[in-house]
Amino acid sequence: MHDTRLQVDKRIPGGRGLARTLLERAAVLCLDWDTRSRSRFGARDSRGRELAVFLPRGSVLRDGDALVGADGSLLRVQAAAQPVLQVRADDALTLLRAAYHLGNRHVPLQIGPDLLQLEPDPVLADMLRRMGLEVGETLAAFEPEAGAYDAAAAGHGHGHGHGHGHGHGHDHKHEHEHGHGHD
Repeated sequence: MHDTRLQVDKRIPGGRGLARTLLERAAVLCLDWDTRSRSRFGARDSRGRELAVFLPRGSVLRDGDALVGADGSLLRVQAAAQPVLQVRADDALTLLRAAYHLGNRHVPLQIGPDLLQLEPDPVLADMLRRMGLEVGETLAAFEPEAGAYDAAAAGHGHGHGHGHGHGHGHDHKHEHEHGHGHD
């Protein structure tokens, strides 16, 4: 049987070099973070076309990226609203401490001037509340920090979406070397 999905295998970060009007006219591919952090997936664009996306391993799509189909058509990536925890504090130091503790757990984290956003996790929400932070759940686009291991700032492409406690009594393997220690 012949696959009728449009093959997509080229990413243009941020749509760089493309005319604004081309991007505005492009079909939209609205995706949540989980899908945007994969390099291979099926999807449907705003025009109803079935797509087969095959990007280089480790690729991460960001809001505003452009994709090119095998037929030359252009797609604009849009971060979909999804459930997120929004974390706020009365002072910057408390928010900074929260970011430190979440980073130590390798939690994908979006950092704003007055809030942190992360994917819902009741254990982390409880920890943050005990630290004195205000934690609420909402629907919003989720665009976590790219991470220090991504030289191209294209995303934290090795997926630390799991919650591990860092007791390190277990075999703890990743696709990269950590540049820090855990006592």
